[in-house]
Amino acid sequence: MTSDRAVLTGEHFINGDVACAEGALAAGCRFFAGYPITPATEIAERMAERLPEVGGIYIQMEDEIASISAVLGAAWGGLKAMTATSGPGFSLMMENLGLGMMTETPCVIVNVQRGGPSTGLPTLVSQADMMQARWGAHGDYGVIALAPMSAQEMFDLTVLAFNLSETYRLPVLVMSDAVVGHLTEKVVIPPRDEIPVVNRKKFTGPPEAYWPFRAEADLVPPMVAAGEGYRVYITGLTHDERGYPATSAEVHDALVRRLVEKIRRHADEIIRLDEWATEDAEVVVISYGISARVARYAVERARHKGLPVGLLRLVTVWPFPETRVRELAEQIRAFVVPEINLGQIALEVERAAAGCARTRPVTRAGGRVHDPGEILAAIEEALHE
Repeated sequence: MTSDRAVLTGEHFINGDVACAEGALAAGCRFFAGYPITPATEIAERMAERLPEVGGIYIQMEDEIASISAVLGAAWGGLKAMTATSGPGFSLMMENLGLGMMTETPCVIVNVQRGGPSTGLPTLVSQADMMQARWGAHGDYGVIALAPMSAQEMFDLTVLAFNLSETYRLPVLVMSDAVVGHLTEKVVIPPRDEIPVVNRKKFTGPPEAYWPFRAEADLVPPMVAAGEGYRVYITGLTHDERGYPATSAEVHDALVRRLVEKIRRHADEIIRLDEWATEDAEVVVISYGISARVARYAVERARHKGLPVGLLRLVTVWPFPETRVRELAEQIRAFVVPEINLGQIALEVERAAAGCARTRPVTRAGGRVHDPGEILAAIEEALHE
């Protein structure tokens, strides 16, 4: 193993939470503020240990509200910043998630999901925050949420989350779960020059020409950091391109449409999917996170039995890949959707399918992952309906 301190190039045997922290450091994160909560605590512990080694800052805050507030401030101070939490902590962050969306603040928020609602099942798995990730803060805005299924992807997708956040200038969500966060397995960290790192688009003109929310053709405004000599005015109120409060109907309509459209317009560049054996499938299993690993095994067993089944894994859950789901819906008989909740993404699949194919949720609560036999049984039932 070689090391340049921020990028620990080599093979490691670490859990997903630790891999997430290493991915953040490799992406350039130099600020972490958080409050310990199971099953995300190991991310904070690793950042507390590692950030001082690379000249970064770690702060343990008094709660999750303060944590995300500090992260937003650090981002406007010019740093790449992250926080990590779980279930009830994610709920506490919702108002300031909206502030981050409104102020177009690049940062990363990791939610290692556990059983809820409320304090729920602190040490047991869930995927029940997926709709909160999409709609948790009030108002209209675009969202990017990634769902890793392995310790390796906790590294890879955390790097990607920072890059997407910097590119589109918004908080990006890593929606992990307790099993992936605590899963210890091989993680390969590439050399620094093989890790793509994106930095935010900076404004370089004179101070009098800088308007912090004047978007370019890609709908993303260039950004400066506080203290670089520019006038920076930031507010959660509806604001004009200068950042000044302007609560007229015209300004609000233009602003929220741009916040939504800057993600919709780039959805094809943002969405990442893994697809397996869908070419001749009559049933397609759609899953994400740890559930997708179980689903892949069930689909392989189904294929071994000669059943025409494929798998679509959502690496990017939001924005939702509705175009691909609709294309598949027009060629198959049914979708099977295993997830560790009572059917949150299954509803989205049903919406995208628009009646062209049936949707069969395979729901799960109680803090356990599916048995592959449950998914296989749902596949066989869908083929015979």
